[in-house]
Amino acid sequence: MTTANFAPPVDVYEDEQGVTLKIEVPGIDEKDIDVSIASNTLTVRGERTLEKEEKEENFQRVERQYGSFTRSFTLPNSVDLEQVSAHYNKGVLKIRLANKAESKPKQIKVNVDGERTLFAAASGQ
Repeated sequence: MTTANFAPPVDVYEDEQGVTLKIEVPGIDEKDIDVSIASNTLTVRGERTLEKEEKEENFQRVERQYGSFTRSFTLPNSVDLEQVSAHYNKGVLKIRLANKAESKPKQIKVNVDGERTLFAAASGQ
């Protein structure tokens, strides 16, 4: 058996609060995962290794991927690079990047002379 690079599946979604990534990395210790940000790029690296006792087994078939991975994501300018959190639970790494305060939508009251009040959403960008 050999090890190679692989790419774990990732879900990325954005809401009013920020950007969230969910990366499937079952079987990888949290100490073997590195999350970093440089130049508006989020990079996640890790490695899944074969355990010693597994190497001694007589496998008939191996479908799980082993080896190292690197995934990089260009972040939108609306993300606050100081407001990042990462949590690992049940084989899923969840990274949450909050939007900058000025990037969050704001409700602006629009007054119309002699008529009812209207509301308009502003993106702050």
